[in-house]
This record gives sequence, structure tokens and C-alpha cells, in this order.
Amino acid sequence: MATTKSRTAAKTSRYNELRKMLEERRRELSNEVQGKIRDVRAEGGKDRDVLDPGESSEVDIQEDIEFALIQMKGETLIKVNEALRRLEDGTYGNCFECGDEIAGPRLRALPFAVRCKDCEEARETAEQRERQLVRRSGSSALFFDMAS
Repeated sequence: MATTKSRTAAKTSRYNELRKMLEERRRELSNEVQGKIRDVRAEGGKDRDVLDPGESSEVDIQEDIEFALIQMKGETLIKVNEALRRLEDGTYGNCFECGDEIAGPRLRALPFAVRCKDCEEARETAEQRERQLVRRSGSSALFFDMAS
């Protein structure tokens, strides 16, 4: 009975710790995204008539970079919200592949992780092999076309 209570207390503690971490990360990301959007809007309103083509091009590149950063942070925010939903469902912190519990340090480093370290490494290795295979088959097809 005491063991069951201590396990329940440990789960509750882990749940509270993870929830706090995810909510804090969501708050940070949301503030960053909103701040970047305000900055881009403020910068976008500046008069471009005084810029020469080179300066205008640099401004365009900077705006593209800012937009990409906003997009990346927005996608991360979506992943954090999904992690919070999984936490409420009771599935957060379990690997999608093997079902084992994802290590706490991994979740602290990557709060929206959906795979344990071993399964993620196996997935990345498989993807790398697939890319190499596609690259090889693509280059051999090119060689075959040139030989014809």
C-alpha cells in the first residue's frame, strides 16, 4: 500500500513538473512570436523609397529571415500545445514507438519529444539510409540516361 502511494506521489510530482515546464515554454514562445510579429509590422511600415536596390534587397532578406523565425517558433508552439494535450490525456512522456517512458532529461531539453532517445536515433538512421538510397538511385539513373 505504501509503495502504491509513493508511486502515485511520484507520478503526480512528475506530472506537475512537466506541466509547469510546458506551460512556461508555451508562455515564452507565445511572447516571442507576438514580439517578433510586432517588430516585423513596425519595420514593414518604414518608407522604402530612400533605399537603393542593394539596401532594399538586404531588407527583403532580413524580413524573410524574421518570417522564417516566426514560423519556426509558431511550429514549436504548436508542438508544445500538443504535448500539453498529451499530458492531459496521460500519454505524454511515453515513446510513440516502443511505449517506454521518455527520460526526464530528454523531456527537459526537448519538452515536445515523442520518442525516447533510442527510437529517435533509430528513426534518424533509417531516414539517413533512405536519403542515401534515393541519392544513389537518382545518380545511377542520371548515369544511365547519359550512357544511352
